[in-house]
Amino acid sequence: MSASGGTKAIVAALAANLAIAVAKFVAWFFSGSSSMLAEGVHSLADSGNQGLLLLGGKKAQREATPQHPFGYGRERYIYAFLVSIVLFTVGGMFAIYEGVEKIKEPHPIEQWYWPVGVLVFAIIAESFSFRTAIKESNEIRGSLSWSQFIKRAKAPELPVVLLEDFGALIGLVLALGGVGIALITDNGIWDGIGTLCIGVLLIAIAIILAAETKSLLLGESAGPDEVEAIKAALVDGDTVTRVIHMRTLHLGPEELLVAAKIAVQHDDTATEVANAINAAEARIREAVPIARVIYLEPDIYHPEAAAQGTPSA
Repeated sequence: MSASGGTKAIVAALAANLAIAVAKFVAWFFSGSSSMLAEGVHSLADSGNQGLLLLGGKKAQREATPQHPFGYGRERYIYAFLVSIVLFTVGGMFAIYEGVEKIKEPHPIEQWYWPVGVLVFAIIAESFSFRTAIKESNEIRGSLSWSQFIKRAKAPELPVVLLEDFGALIGLVLALGGVGIALITDNGIWDGIGTLCIGVLLIAIAIILAAETKSLLLGESAGPDEVEAIKAALVDGDTVTRVIHMRTLHLGPEELLVAAKIAVQHDDTATEVANAINAAEARIREAVPIARVIYLEPDIYHPEAAAQGTPSA
């Protein structure tokens, strides 16, 4: 994923959420709707989350140091994980608390046109943000389904923004439904039920985000297409005859570590082996440009020994 594409989607979501948060808090102040308060906190949390993603992207650009020789690319994963925590606590738990309180002590919604008008405005604004995230994602998604894209994406920004915007739109519909039924029945409990549903939705999205970013933090291998491209680039059929076994690891969304044991001819000289390794590294970087850190170990192929190392990404 290009960093520019993720940044564009984040900025669009940040601008939309800041405007929506202000509008929702104004609507809550005049109407007393708990759905509006929960949605206002939700939009404020989303704005903070987009700020975290931008901060993570900035910190990830720092140069490698002796203490962190592989750089800071995983900062983006850390800040994406923080987003899931903020969404769970500030967004989801607050909405559930507010919903329960409103159900226990319901009161009618005043000046109904404020929450209804703001919700319609918010749906329009969130739709534009969601459209930007979809457009940026489609440029790199290829033939993957949306669930596959969110699961397999190595760059966390677009999946995070996609899930946040999707959750925001569903939450707005729930809020509009809760407010609408509360107005029709003149029963504020429905406003609380809508708020409670928003909280459950946000917690579910936060759990999905946490699970995906946890996997990235633990360290994921290259995708299947990249693994095959690297293996094909390694073998030249002359000096490098096969890949005995291989491991890959994402050091960041756009930086890949490749470690492989390769089979060379038993009668090759040290100079020939060194030249073969240099050539193989060049072929890998041409085939998969994000393969920035490459370690190749030459060996003589023995089927019995090779069986002890599991061929893997």
